[in-house]
Amino acid sequence: MLQFPMDDFQISTLRRQGRTLFSTVPETAEKEAHSLFVQECIHTYKSDWHVVNYKYEKYSGDFRQLPNKVLRPEKLAAHLFEVDEDVEKDEDTASLGSQKGGVSKHGWLYKGNMNSAISVTMRSFKRRYFHLAQLGDGSYNLNFYKDENTTKEPKGTIFLDSCMGVVQNSKVRRFAFELKMQDKSTFLLAADSEAEMEEWIGTLNKILHSSFEQAMQEKRNVELHDDEEQGKTDLTSGSFQDSFQTARDIESKTRSEARLKLFTLDPDTQKLDFSGIEPDVRQFEEKFGKRVLVSCHDLSFNLQGCVAESEEGPTTNVEPFYVVLSLFDVQNSRKISADFHVDLNHPLVRQMTPGSGSRPDVINGGDDDPSAGRRQASGLPTGALEYPRQGVFSVTCPHPEIFLVARVEKVLQGGITHCTEPYMKCSDSTKMAQKVLKNAKMACSRLGQYRMPFAWAARPVFKDASGTLDKSFRFSALYRQDSSKLSDEDMFKLLTDFRKPEKMAKLPVLLGNLDVTIDSVAPDVTNCVTSSYIPVRAFEGSGPALLEVEEFVPFIAKCSQPFTIYKNHLYVYPKHLKYDGQKCFAKARNIAVCIEFKDSDEDEAQPVKCIYGHPGAPLFTKQAYATVLHHQQNPEFYDEIKIELPTQLHEKHHLLFTFYHVSCDSNSKKKDLVESAVGSAWLPLLRDGRVTMNEQPLPVAANLPAGYLGSQDGINKHSGSEIKWVDGGKPLFKVSTHLVSTVYTQDQHLHNFFHHCQIMETSGQASEGDLVKYLKSLHAMEGHVMVNFLPTVLNQLFCVLTRATHEDVAVNVTRVMVHVVAQCHEEGLEHYLRSYIKFVFKPEPYSSTDVKTVHEELSKAMTAILKPSTDFLTSNKLLKYSWYFFEALVKSMAHYLIESGKVKLSRNQRFSASYYHAAETLVNMLMPHITQKYKDNLDAARNANHSLAVFIKRCFTFMDRGFVLKQINNYMNCFMPGDPKTLYEFKFEFLRVVCNHEHYVPLNLPMPFGKGRIQRFQDLQLDYSLNDDFCQNHFLVGLLLREVGSALQEFREIRQIAIQVLKGLMIKHTLDDRYAAKSQQARLATLYLPLFGLLQENVYRLDVKESAPLANHNNSREDYLVPNSMVTPQKPGSCVENALHKDVFGVISGTASPHNSTPNVSSVHHADSRGSLISTDSGSSLQDKSSDKTNSLEKYQGASAMGSAGLRCDKLDRDEVKNMLMCLLHVLKSMSEEALFAYWNKAAPLELMDFFTLIEVCLHQFRYMGKRFIVRSQEGAGPVAPDRKSLTLPVSRNRTGILHARLQQLGTLENAHTFNNMYSPMEADVSSQCLLEANVSTEVCLTVLDTLSIFIMGFKTQLNSDLGHNPLMKKVFQVHLCFLQIPQSEAALKQVFTSLRTFIYKFPCTFFDGRADMCASLCYEILKCCNSKLSSIRSDAAHLLYFLMKSNFDYTGRKSFVRTHLQVVIAVSQLIADVIGIGGTRFQQSLSIINNCANSDKSIKHTAFPSDVKDLTKRIRTVLMATEQMKEHENDPEMLVDLQYSLAKSYTSTPELRKTWLDSMARIHNKNGDLSEAAMCYVHVAALVAEYLWRKGMFRQGCSSFRVTTPNIDEEAAMMEDVGMQDVHFNEEVLMELLEECADGLWKAERYELIADVYRLIIPIYEQRRDFEKLTHLYDTLHRAYTKVMEVMHSGKRLLGTYFRVAFFGQGFFEDEDGKEYIYKEPKFTPLSEISQRLLKLYSDKFGQENVKIIQDSSKVNPKDLDSKYAYIQVTHVTPHLDDKELDDRKTDFEKCHNIRRFVFETPFTVSGKKQGGVEEQCKRRTVLTTTHCFPYVKKRIAVMYQHQTDLSPIEVAIDEMSAKVGELRLLCSASEVDMIRLQLKLQGSISVQVNAGPLAYARAFLNDSSAKKYPDNKVKQLKEVFRQFVDACGQALAVNERLIKEDQQEYHDEMKANYKDLARELSHIMHEQINPVDDGTRNALSDSTGIFNAISGTPTSASPHGSSAIL
Repeated sequence: MLQFPMDDFQISTLRRQGRTLFSTVPETAEKEAHSLFVQECIHTYKSDWHVVNYKYEKYSGDFRQLPNKVLRPEKLAAHLFEVDEDVEKDEDTASLGSQKGGVSKHGWLYKGNMNSAISVTMRSFKRRYFHLAQLGDGSYNLNFYKDENTTKEPKGTIFLDSCMGVVQNSKVRRFAFELKMQDKSTFLLAADSEAEMEEWIGTLNKILHSSFEQAMQEKRNVELHDDEEQGKTDLTSGSFQDSFQTARDIESKTRSEARLKLFTLDPDTQKLDFSGIEPDVRQFEEKFGKRVLVSCHDLSFNLQGCVAESEEGPTTNVEPFYVVLSLFDVQNSRKISADFHVDLNHPLVRQMTPGSGSRPDVINGGDDDPSAGRRQASGLPTGALEYPRQGVFSVTCPHPEIFLVARVEKVLQGGITHCTEPYMKCSDSTKMAQKVLKNAKMACSRLGQYRMPFAWAARPVFKDASGTLDKSFRFSALYRQDSSKLSDEDMFKLLTDFRKPEKMAKLPVLLGNLDVTIDSVAPDVTNCVTSSYIPVRAFEGSGPALLEVEEFVPFIAKCSQPFTIYKNHLYVYPKHLKYDGQKCFAKARNIAVCIEFKDSDEDEAQPVKCIYGHPGAPLFTKQAYATVLHHQQNPEFYDEIKIELPTQLHEKHHLLFTFYHVSCDSNSKKKDLVESAVGSAWLPLLRDGRVTMNEQPLPVAANLPAGYLGSQDGINKHSGSEIKWVDGGKPLFKVSTHLVSTVYTQDQHLHNFFHHCQIMETSGQASEGDLVKYLKSLHAMEGHVMVNFLPTVLNQLFCVLTRATHEDVAVNVTRVMVHVVAQCHEEGLEHYLRSYIKFVFKPEPYSSTDVKTVHEELSKAMTAILKPSTDFLTSNKLLKYSWYFFEALVKSMAHYLIESGKVKLSRNQRFSASYYHAAETLVNMLMPHITQKYKDNLDAARNANHSLAVFIKRCFTFMDRGFVLKQINNYMNCFMPGDPKTLYEFKFEFLRVVCNHEHYVPLNLPMPFGKGRIQRFQDLQLDYSLNDDFCQNHFLVGLLLREVGSALQEFREIRQIAIQVLKGLMIKHTLDDRYAAKSQQARLATLYLPLFGLLQENVYRLDVKESAPLANHNNSREDYLVPNSMVTPQKPGSCVENALHKDVFGVISGTASPHNSTPNVSSVHHADSRGSLISTDSGSSLQDKSSDKTNSLEKYQGASAMGSAGLRCDKLDRDEVKNMLMCLLHVLKSMSEEALFAYWNKAAPLELMDFFTLIEVCLHQFRYMGKRFIVRSQEGAGPVAPDRKSLTLPVSRNRTGILHARLQQLGTLENAHTFNNMYSPMEADVSSQCLLEANVSTEVCLTVLDTLSIFIMGFKTQLNSDLGHNPLMKKVFQVHLCFLQIPQSEAALKQVFTSLRTFIYKFPCTFFDGRADMCASLCYEILKCCNSKLSSIRSDAAHLLYFLMKSNFDYTGRKSFVRTHLQVVIAVSQLIADVIGIGGTRFQQSLSIINNCANSDKSIKHTAFPSDVKDLTKRIRTVLMATEQMKEHENDPEMLVDLQYSLAKSYTSTPELRKTWLDSMARIHNKNGDLSEAAMCYVHVAALVAEYLWRKGMFRQGCSSFRVTTPNIDEEAAMMEDVGMQDVHFNEEVLMELLEECADGLWKAERYELIADVYRLIIPIYEQRRDFEKLTHLYDTLHRAYTKVMEVMHSGKRLLGTYFRVAFFGQGFFEDEDGKEYIYKEPKFTPLSEISQRLLKLYSDKFGQENVKIIQDSSKVNPKDLDSKYAYIQVTHVTPHLDDKELDDRKTDFEKCHNIRRFVFETPFTVSGKKQGGVEEQCKRRTVLTTTHCFPYVKKRIAVMYQHQTDLSPIEVAIDEMSAKVGELRLLCSASEVDMIRLQLKLQGSISVQVNAGPLAYARAFLNDSSAKKYPDNKVKQLKEVFRQFVDACGQALAVNERLIKEDQQEYHDEMKANYKDLARELSHIMHEQINPVDDGTRNALSDSTGIFNAISGTPTSASPHGSSAIL
């Protein structure tokens, strides 16, 4: 594992496999070739492939490319989770609840109201269906339901084991009987008839009697056996011990079965991600476009006959026809294929032409020509190509405008029109056939070898551009060939109109049918022959062969491909002969052209046999004829002649054209010659060493002397006078050629370059200076040529590179390469370059003399190009495509090492120092480009970075490792913290690639050499933090972890990149089959131990309680979001340490992240939604007080020294946290136990705590959220979810489109497994997602359990210290509880219960001694499991609970289990509060399991234990019954709190239980946002504990000390001490925590003034303890509290509640609530409409919408007037009422709102009975209500105790109203900050005279002379006094207004002033006394905004009758 293998790489040679049966290069070719270019080409096509093989390369990629493809476990186990069980689904409760064989009875009864406090009336009976059922433990329940369906959960249950007796009771109702219970309460039931009643009473009594008997029996047993028991105890405890010796083995064994590798469940391994996959590099091969198989079946014309002499035989065409097929591309006007000649004639018809059928020259192979001979020897069976009918065409760029054109020819006979006539008529065909046949026979025998054009037809080939064949289309009609439209250009014109029927209809049509089909070509097609007549593999040789037809690929780089085979064809096209002006020949009309290929112009020179023949003729011929046009002097031709060129061309090779006049007239008298020569023309093939192409006009000579080639140049000079030119040597003949060759190039630059190289090699004359010139000209080489000859060109360039002596040459060579490589990339052909480097490139063989190597020269040249001074375009291209050059370096290094044998040397001797230097210089030169160019040339920088990484990774294989590590170090030093994101991407991409090296593990695990031997792994020093030691010994891993560590201090994108790299690497090691053994994995884990340190530094940034990835937190239940880390009723404060203090210190230390500006504090959930005033510091609440570790601040700042200046405090994302934790868990799971112990022993106590916090975070983060949640989140994340790929690493290089398309298809197939799909959540997707998450959750759970069990085993003593009440124990226990608080699978829970058993067994003192909080929280969680929907979990939980009780019993020396007894009852109570509906049948079943355990347990048979257990179950059932009603009111918070409060009251005897219910109420209040009430609950709890401690003498003062805070506290003094249940563990510490919680609650409730009162109780204790840290903290909080007080007093923005009187009417609905009145306190400012709506909805849900009515009126309601069919609710707004004495005492606003119990509301009325009347008759009734307790209280609503009403007469109303006005005005004026708008509105309403209902209305009504007499004097006087004060107040207000207004309001002010004066005048007049306006004496200019304020107050400027009552 630690060794680098020796045979790491080797070089292999692969045979080159072509498509064909034998090589395409002719045997003689190499001998013949003497031009360098031809030689190099042939060499390229013949050489084999050279590959460097890295033995372990498959391990050097991403984890997805590992060879063992077992990324995903085959089949994931399905896990059962309670979350996924249906909410409605319940087991059949009857079967659960009833034991077979017991008494059973059911029937309808009437149930009286259970609350015995009220007298039961007839109306309160409800009809219910009762069902008596026996439980598993033998006790009976009486369940009742709304109907006879007893499978549902019952509405309620009466537990008969606490029933004392059943008696008849017919006082209230006939046939009634009552059940008397132990707790003095009774249940009233009534039957329908006497018989039924008797039956019920009998049955119930029978049951009660039998259970009573049983109890007596048990009691006797206990007394009997007490003495025996003493002797037994020691024995039993011993055996008990044994049973646990093996427990751990069993436990770990069961846990280790069927475990999965965590990483295989990681979403990334599940997801198909192709971003990292390199495209497959293939060898070069011949590639074709879309291949089309054209099969010709038949050509038949309507004109048919029998051609045999005997007139017997088949009817066929009457003359032979020949078809020529080729493809035309109309869009680009190109002919895109060679011609395919087909002879479809019947054998009989073929015989009409002479010479057909016999082919003597095929058999003897034509001795006269060697090249033809080679072709015949090709192993083609005779006849395979005699009459081919199937051709394979290839089309590189298919599109719908490509046509297959068929040209039909026949034997030359005459004019086309004349010959086609018979074929166009439909008349009597037999005669016609005979006539045509006769003429045809004559023509065939005489002119059989000449052809004439006859007809043509066409058909489209493709439907679309992707190459779908259009098979449905038939060939068009056969159109007559027009003799003037023969050329290809004319054909394109015709085809352009092909799809226009109106044009085509004009063409003459021949009656006949051409049957040709097209099809796609099967890849394994047999019997195929290439266009050079070489058989392709899988050639069977039977039957006719398929002939491949040459494609003419367009000359563009995109369509080109590197040549891989030898091919050398020339196509010749005679175009046109202009002979109308010639005078040399008498007859030159029907002109035939004969084409020959000659290699000499001597007299006797024979043409070469290299022209491809037609069907039926030999394969190769010496001549070819073009078709003949009858009577044309200027004929056009469309023929194509195909010639096989010799390998090496020379100057003498030329084409010779001879023209003949063919005489068609057979019946002339003279026996004419058939043909007579009428001239010749020739075309030399080479010009400047290149083959001539394109169209050439040639002169025609009348004769042909020897040596004619020499005369071509000087036509007019007549150097050889023996040549006689036709028509004065004008160019009469046009011919064009097309070269398809892989050994000749048309490109001048390329030709010149090779030519120059050849001269340099052979003669050494040419200079290197010229070479540079030719190299530079290569930049101008055409793209397609470059691609075609790519391997040849590159080989030559590398060759020149190592042979060059000047640096200039090397640099220029490299530049050309850069150019070539860039061109290929730009055309999207870089895969050719990859193939070249991998298979073709081979540096020149090593020789000791020749020192230059490709790697050294190339790296120097690259460095030169990268120098800053050089041209930046080239350097950019070099960077962008650097992969190519680096790959070349690597391959060259490999060849060098192996060929020179240096691979055997030690690493530092392998390469020369100069190369090391060159390589280092190259890396250093490259770095600045990467770090600076990314801004303007991102791709170039990114690619360079990636290729550099790949290069450095490969260097590990060849070079000295120290050198390579140094390069990595240099690279890393170029980056800085705080770099832009791109550079981080680069850096991590680099690390990712380098760390993917196949031998990464040996690179990192140093060989530990001790003294003379290798040390054992156990003796190694393990490092758990990133110290320098670690980084030196494990360079790469240290580097990576350091980088990840510092990246975590950056923002999110960077963090994600870093974590992704680390995780990918770890996944790779896990899945690497070379390290599969457990010990190896453990060794690997040691590399990542510093992760512990890394995560602990960031532990405060992981959300322990992150609930859900969905953002909408508000809709989920509050308590679900912030679960207390231990749900302990006693002390919720202290246990939340780790969850909370971290948040807070971030806020305090001010390092809170810039990205997350609001501190992430979970405590401000609701308040803000009610718009409260919460600034950040109030948000941070007081939670930090609850932390014992405020010093964590220093600790973290110390830790951050390695990172940036201050640690960031933004939270990490859920994904990031999950990925980091996944890595941590993997290390935990893999590392050995020794390593774990070593770590724990090293860790400081705080680090250990953090370690367990981390573990707890793991459980929370990987918890299974349930199917419904996953569906929801997928819908939420549906189309908008970002593609997950974009979050992973950047794709290294843009891939080719093809690869992408392929992946797209794969992607869609595999989608079922992708993690986060872009598409809608498919069923399969959700279920696989659930399966995955379930498995992850279970695996994480088991891993954590393993770790815990190891820890407990090794740290028992530390955990046991302090009676097991130390912080470490709390933490470990907290993690244990975490399992139960988070949904776990059934499988995992089984293990959890086993672990808990062990835990209880090992640490009994923790649970049964000292404080009870651990026991409490455990009971709570276990009981919660007892109500699980899964029966296996219920049973396990019940057994565990039983084990807890029994352990407690044993622990106390078998006396009792008081502690557990009490805690279980408390937990049940708490559960009822939290999980409403707990008392159901499932829970009952669990209880009966516990009872059965107690009854059947042999070891305690004769102790009091079983009966105690029974007692406990009874007690639990009592609690359940008491809380039955809670179910009904679970949605009614007020009612729920009232019920809970009454429970709390009933437990005054058991302080613990009372506390439980108060805690529960606090939770409900917090959830509903009633923070003041919650705070009061805390105060009551604290007072309760204080009272208890005071009575026990453990505290200075009892609850009386809390009177200052709330007078309601006296309730707590009523505590009685219950003797039997004394296991109360309240102490000073508990009280401190509770008091801090009070302060916290009061802070949240914004009642800051009270905090001091609470702290007054705490401070003395801390002073006594000298705990200065806490004191600083307390005083700091007080300081903040008083600052807050000032702040809110100043702003006046604190609203402490709104009050409403609510009264209920309707006995049928509200039962005992009927007619009751309550005061409701609503938070902040709640409008009347809101509370009305809330109550209406609440009760509508309860009673049905149609039955509830709201009474809007506030006056008294007479219940008799109401309809009993409805439930009525009356809601009235009330305000706190304080009398004058109280007002004097209560100075501040706060005091006026705190501790208030009297409220007032006013109702207007008149004596006449109307509500409203005139001023004179308007009275009002003032009602003052007094409540039983003060607000705020532990409840939101308090009952009204009594009410007091006073009626005010009209004048009193006036005094009251006016005094209120005066008060308001004074208040507004005296405010420190005057509220201008309110002041102006008040003034406006007071002094505008127009306002009739205003003050003047009162003055006129009561102070007028006439009216004043009607009222008592003292009242009139009082009113006058009020008016004087009123005028005074208005004057003051005006003065204030004038002082504050701006000029734009001046006018308005003046108007008000005038009004004020008028008012004073008017009043003086009414009251007959001078009332002086208060004058301020200043007058300002008028202003214009009167209008505005008039508009506001609704008063028009003119007088208006109705006033501003709206405003008052």
